[in-house]
Amino acid sequence: MKATIYDIAREAGVSIATVSQVINGKGKISEKRRAEIMEIMERLNYQPSAIATALTGKQTYTLGLLVPDISNPYFAELARAVEDRSRQLGYSVVICSTDNKDERVERYLNLLQQKKVDGMMIGTGISNAGILTPLLQQSIPFALIARHMPSLAVHTVATDDRLGGALAAQHLLDLGHTRVAVLSEPAGVSSSQERLRGFREVLEKAGHTLAPERIRESTAELNAAKAAVLELLGQSAQPTALFCCNDIQAIGALQAAKELNLRVPQELSVIGFDNTILASVTSPPLTTIAQPIEDLGRHAVDLLIEELKQERQPARNMILKPELVVRESTTVPR
Repeated sequence: MKATIYDIAREAGVSIATVSQVINGKGKISEKRRAEIMEIMERLNYQPSAIATALTGKQTYTLGLLVPDISNPYFAELARAVEDRSRQLGYSVVICSTDNKDERVERYLNLLQQKKVDGMMIGTGISNAGILTPLLQQSIPFALIARHMPSLAVHTVATDDRLGGALAAQHLLDLGHTRVAVLSEPAGVSSSQERLRGFREVLEKAGHTLAPERIRESTAELNAAKAAVLELLGQSAQPTALFCCNDIQAIGALQAAKELNLRVPQELSVIGFDNTILASVTSPPLTTIAQPIEDLGRHAVDLLIEELKQERQPARNMILKPELVVRESTTVPR
């Protein structure tokens, strides 16, 4: 039989009113006691009726998270950070993979509204920002995570992608590379475009140009990235270094180089972006730009829940700093 609120109260040695306060995030209950009661709820697999709660107009203590692809290690790590922080605050998370497609984003936004989630975090590429307008019109709390949409006055937590691209370019210039190329994601992925922008600016400041034929686009999928890099490296004047706008693309680049019998980093330096767990286990280990993934997830949840507990606040824009992590996939050009 399913556990009831009475079972939780009996196990914890408290009143059902106290359990109810923990469920609803109310009452003067110590954090230690609150955590103990939540642990009992989890152990007994207690599930408050979200439907009944929604029908009464109360919070469901459920949040939505939209990401492009949960199988991508970066978004898996981001989702875990969001889930961990949400759980600490008494919330559950519904995760949706959109493949960066506007029609799927719209479908999931409608679904999450039907499920009466309390708020949403948007961490997916969107070509048409107008998709999010209904959320603003209906005063549905949401925050952007790892995305930039300057046209919308909403809470945003993101990495300084422009700075990250600049760090990648400076690293390659410091090594002596001037014949460089970039593998970016499509235009709808704002974070990737900002990385490309920062990379290009540092090159130009140093007196070098990034020719259009040196830029290729692909989705964040291994096969797509590999195919794009094979095409890029098929040019008569091959680049000596390649900046990939995420680690998945960088791994695709490593595969392409191997297929062409190009040694990394001796004949082609490769630098990625994200610093997921994969970056340290590739061969060679990947030089990359590290995002503070755990901080991104934690701050996004905190901003959203702050919005839920108070009247609508002015939009806050939190930009976190990336860092260069040098491993073995970059070196001086031959």
